[in-house]
Amino acid sequence: MDLEEKIGYRFKNKELLKEALTHSSYANERKAQHIKYNERLEFLGDAVLSIVVSDYIFKHCPELPEGELTKLRASLVCEKSLFEFAKKMNLGSYLILSKGERNNGGAERPSILSDAFEALIAAIYLDGGADPVSKHILSFVVPAIKSSKKKHVKDYKTTLQEIVQKNPGEKLEYVLVAESGPDHNKHFAVEVHLNSNVIGKGGGRSKKEAEQQAAREALELMGY
Repeated sequence: MDLEEKIGYRFKNKELLKEALTHSSYANERKAQHIKYNERLEFLGDAVLSIVVSDYIFKHCPELPEGELTKLRASLVCEKSLFEFAKKMNLGSYLILSKGERNNGGAERPSILSDAFEALIAAIYLDGGADPVSKHILSFVVPAIKSSKKKHVKDYKTTLQEIVQKNPGEKLEYVLVAESGPDHNKHFAVEVHLNSNVIGKGGGRSKKEAEQQAAREALELMGY
């Protein structure tokens, strides 16, 4: 199956893959045949997805407090994100649906596609273990995190700039105050100054990330 080519994983047990792609409507349509469908796999896949994403963002987003980690994880494992991930691999074209469900657009329905994405995660996990399923999940999640970080960098700094610009003559400046750690694991500390007064401090693995956190702290102190 070329779905295996897309996900970069070859199943030893093809029945697991078939079960992950089978919707309950298809099983209900053929009641006498005791066909397995993907709802139990979806249950397991949801848990595996959560732990893989939690582990990754805990290790790779050290600048985020617990509350922000929770928000980031929620944004990555929600139906909307899983639907987008499923569309990227054209998962709908591989689903085994009843005729009625397929005719009613089931192969493009967000709830069905997101559930199937989770079921596929469980199938990979049961068939191959933690390493291949982590690789599969992170191939979608890591680009989404990077995209999210870029948006936040733009938002905090741009928002602060826009607020300051409402008062002509105000000068905003980001100042690097510390740099530590080896080349592969640098940490930068930045202050944001308004007319030489410190209005926010931030740290991160890059200057841009530290500036983001400094701008964010400044916005919080200003009540935004």
